[in-house]
Amino acid sequence: MKQILVYVIAVFLTGSAIAEIVPDSDRSEVFVDSDTVDLSKLLWKNRVLIVFADSENDPRFVEQMRLLSERPNELFLRDIVVLSDTSPSAETALRDKFHPRGFMLVLIGKDGQMYLRKPLPWDIREITRSVDKLPLRQQEMRDRR
Repeated sequence: MKQILVYVIAVFLTGSAIAEIVPDSDRSEVFVDSDTVDLSKLLWKNRVLIVFADSENDPRFVEQMRLLSERPNELFLRDIVVLSDTSPSAETALRDKFHPRGFMLVLIGKDGQMYLRKPLPWDIREITRSVDKLPLRQQEMRDRR
């Protein structure tokens, strides 16, 4: 439910700006419900950005989701899927794997490796620069030329 709310807010805030860049059928692929996702199904298909917090009211979580919702097209173009987990008591597979303490931002590459782990919100520019330095992303950019 929380992830749906985040998605609705993201779509509302970005409005038609996304519609011009990202087709309707693909817009929902950026913000995904973390309760139903299996990371192994995203392997070699998507990069995963996970936003952990102890509450959806955590100011760092709110700020991070605002930053991500400002330019989701940048995430979409880099095959990034955003998952959020704000329920520490749920003991999800993501929490079991990454052991977050409070707010944490995690970037997982298409190869399943964790490339980034940050305790503070990052803006889209910082995230996309980190992604663009990854070897597989470098290869993708060369292949598109």
